[in-house]
Amino acid sequence: VLIAYHIARLPLGYLLLATTEKGLCAVRLGNDKKKLVTELKKEFAAAELRENDKNLRRWNQTLIDYLAGHKPWPLLPTDVQATAFQRRVWDWLRAIPSGTTYSYSEAAKAIGRPNAARAIARACATNPVALVIPCHRIVPKAGDAGGYRWGSNRKRQLLKLERVSS
Repeated sequence: VLIAYHIARLPLGYLLLATTEKGLCAVRLGNDKKKLVTELKKEFAAAELRENDKNLRRWNQTLIDYLAGHKPWPLLPTDVQATAFQRRVWDWLRAIPSGTTYSYSEAAKAIGRPNAARAIARACATNPVALVIPCHRIVPKAGDAGGYRWGSNRKRQLLKLERVSS
């Protein structure tokens, strides 16, 4: 399998996008470009990795424009493995309008599984294409941003950006 990837510098740090011929298979944020590539190589050890694909640069620019507040939230194609429950959660997350947040328990109720708040949190934590599947829009009922794979500060920045641009 060929996976193309591209890394761009953003105010949030580095953004890594990786894609198969079907769609995005990884979206990562981080402070260290080399570490992002090392993690990608580890996750997709059997794949051939190629940097700087032209189509990927276009998707990268689409996300950059969104994060800069210049374009609406993009519905980009994905190529990710998921359980039926994860797919249900991730499809629902993609339908949440930019600038809107839900608590984990509200999300569980919305997908018809009112006792699945922890499972919602796990689905968010295992999301391989964050931003494209906007798990940052799920927050604790008690307030604040809560946890996030790339740090609570980045999550707060994303939520603030969405409130301003929506």
